[in-house]
Amino acid sequence: MAKRAFNDAETLVSYHFRLSEDQFKKNKYDVKTLAYLDQQEIQDGTFAHLCKYSYEKPDGVAGSGKDGFDFYRICLQDNIILDAVDRANSFIKFSPLMLYIAVHELIHVLRFGNGEIDFNAAREEKEKEEAIVHNLTRNALQPVKEHDLEIVLDCFSSHFKIFDLFN
Repeated sequence: MAKRAFNDAETLVSYHFRLSEDQFKKNKYDVKTLAYLDQQEIQDGTFAHLCKYSYEKPDGVAGSGKDGFDFYRICLQDNIILDAVDRANSFIKFSPLMLYIAVHELIHVLRFGNGEIDFNAAREEKEKEEAIVHNLTRNALQPVKEHDLEIVLDCFSSHFKIFDLFN
């Protein structure tokens, strides 16, 4: 279900930002669930934790002139996601929550990749970024907004802290 949510999220984010498939794929990322995370990628209290890894080209390697690239890992804290759905007693459905999380995190990846925000920004900037990304997420989800998704959007409108502030 997470894979389907991220596939749908890629489509929505690409459409919202008017990106071609090639433009979107320039942003290198992967998605891992709790069972596949390294210890430093696990974080309590958030639905997702975004990690940035920078890869440098080894010395002496000929290539396209690039020195390396940044790579983002979206670390799903699926234990927390599933607990939130369980605690909501079917009030919040898994699929719309997962879609919201996927779109939200992909927008972060795009904004970091485009240099719109520094991954290592100060805490105050990170909090402002969460509000910006939440609003962009709401807008990107408009084409598929339905009752269950509207509940997710309403529940988290004033709770940006549900997402990791890309520590």
